[in-house]
Amino acid sequence: MKAKKFDSDFDSGKDVSAVLDIAKAQRPLQKQRRVNVDFPDWMIESLDKEARRLGVTRQSIIKIWLAERLEQLASSK
Repeated sequence: MKAKKFDSDFDSGKDVSAVLDIAKAQRPLQKQRRVNVDFPDWMIESLDKEARRLGVTRQSIIKIWLAERLEQLASSK
């Protein structure tokens, strides 16, 4: 299928899932990489307390807060 036809079908609300190779699908800039960060005990305790309050994991609260801060920095430039 040509890109023009695909775009036209998609824009008109047609189901284009049959022509997609989902096995190779990737989200841009979403590749995961592992990093290790050492935090003092008081910080871990505070993170855990806030994570419990919000009903998320420690890793999630760290990711959320870092993403918020990075977005603030990007929008202030």
